[in-house]
Amino acid sequence: MKGIRIVTILLAGGLLTLACGGGGGTTGGSSSSGGKIGLLLPETKTARYESKDRPLFEAKVKALCSGCSVLYQNANQDAAAQQSQAEAMLTNGVKVLVLDAVDGAAAAAIAVKAKAAKVPVISYDRLVTGTDALNYYLSFDNAKVGQLQGNALLTALNGKANASVVFINGSPTDNNAKLFKQGAHSVLDGKVTVAKEYDTPDWSPDKAQQEMAGALTALNNKVDGVLAANDGTGGGAIAAMKTAGVKPLPPVTGQDAELAAIQRIVAGDQYMTVYKAIKAEAEAAASLAVTLAQGKTPDSATLNGKVNNGAIDVPSVLLVPVAVTKANIKDTVIADGFWTKNDICTADYAAACTAAGIS
Repeated sequence: MKGIRIVTILLAGGLLTLACGGGGGTTGGSSSSGGKIGLLLPETKTARYESKDRPLFEAKVKALCSGCSVLYQNANQDAAAQQSQAEAMLTNGVKVLVLDAVDGAAAAAIAVKAKAAKVPVISYDRLVTGTDALNYYLSFDNAKVGQLQGNALLTALNGKANASVVFINGSPTDNNAKLFKQGAHSVLDGKVTVAKEYDTPDWSPDKAQQEMAGALTALNNKVDGVLAANDGTGGGAIAAMKTAGVKPLPPVTGQDAELAAIQRIVAGDQYMTVYKAIKAEAEAAASLAVTLAQGKTPDSATLNGKVNNGAIDVPSVLLVPVAVTKANIKDTVIADGFWTKNDICTADYAAACTAAGIS
C-alpha cells in the first residue's frame, strides 16, 4: 500500500512541477501570472465532489498561483445546464476548463466551443468522448476499478458455486460507469451467475435502492453478492436488503471511500470500497490547469498514458485505485489522511472500530 501511495504522490508531484517549472516559469512557490480557471463538476449526489474535489482543487490553485482564480459550477446531473455553465465561463474569459462531464458524449460540444475560443480542456475524472477537441484527460484506470470490485467479490464469495450476483451499475451517460462495468464483468463472467443487472440513472442511491428491491422480489431474497459500482449505489442496495429482512447481508462492493461507506465496512454491512486518492487527482488537475493558464506547455514526460475517446488518443495522467476492506482501512484512507480515526469511529461505530483494530 505504501508503494501505491508513492505512485500517486509522484504522479501528482510531477504535475506540480509543471505549474511552477516548465516553459521558463519559476522553479518553486506561488506564481503571480495566471488567469481564470473554470472548474465544472457534474453532481452532488456523490459526496466527494463538494467535500473533496472542489476544495482540494481550489486550495492547490491558490497555493500555486496567486494570480489565478477559480470559477466554479456544479451541474447537478443536468448536461444542458453544464453546457450553459461552460459557455458562461468561456464568455467570462477563462483560460482553461477543467470539466467533469455529466454526459461524456454531450460534453463534446463543450470541448468544441472551448477549442474555437482557444481554451484548452482537461477532462477530469470522467472522459469526454467523440471529439478531437479534448486536450488532456486526468483520472484513474477505471477498468481497473471494476476489476478490483470483481476480484474482491470473488474473494468474499470464497468459491461458492453458482453464486447469484446482482449488478447495480452506474449512470448510463457516464463513460466511467461503462468502464467499471466492463472491468467487473471481465472478472466475474463465467464465475458467478448474474441474476439481475441494472444501469442506475444519475448514480442515484434512491434508484439503486428501488432496483435492488425489485431484484429481491424477483429472486425471492436469494442473493449471494452485490456488485455495486459506487458507495452511493451500494448504500441503496444495502438499505433495500435491510428493509426486505435479508440476513446475513451478502458482500457488497463500492467505490469512492465515502465516510458512510467506510463506517458500513467497519460495521460489516459493506464488504469493500475502491479508494481513489482524490487529493492526488484534484491537486494534479489543479497543477495542470495552472500550467495551461500560464500559457506553458506540459512536460510530456509527466503524462503516463493515452486514452482513446472514440476520436483521438488523449494525453492522459492515470492514477492508481486501491481496494479497501476492513483489513486495510488503517493502511489506506487513514494513513493518507483521507479520513481520521475520529471521523470514522463515532459513538455508533466505536465498538466496531475496536473490534477491527482501528481505535
